[in-house]
Amino acid sequence: MRYRGEEALGLVETLGLVPALKAADEMLKAANVELISYENIGSTLVTVMIKGDVAAVEASVAAGARAAEAIGKLTAQNVMPRPIAEVGDIVSVHDIDL
Repeated sequence: MRYRGEEALGLVETLGLVPALKAADEMLKAANVELISYENIGSTLVTVMIKGDVAAVEASVAAGARAAEAIGKLTAQNVMPRPIAEVGDIVSVHDIDL
């Protein structure tokens, strides 16, 4: 999914793929958000990126962070309410075709 910056951006970063997948599952179930992409840095850090309205993204990131922390290591979480459009070029490098 291509992100163009018109909606809030949510990010959850974990140590390892298993907590990232758990976070992604919980994020998508918690609120009306869409998966943009994920980034796997080596075999260690994995970041899951979602978009939606600010309230939905905040709820989704909170749920994903709790889920990741419960089964592994959460390294970061962030909600950007309306990032500039150029951020979309960065987070859409590995966009997912749904």
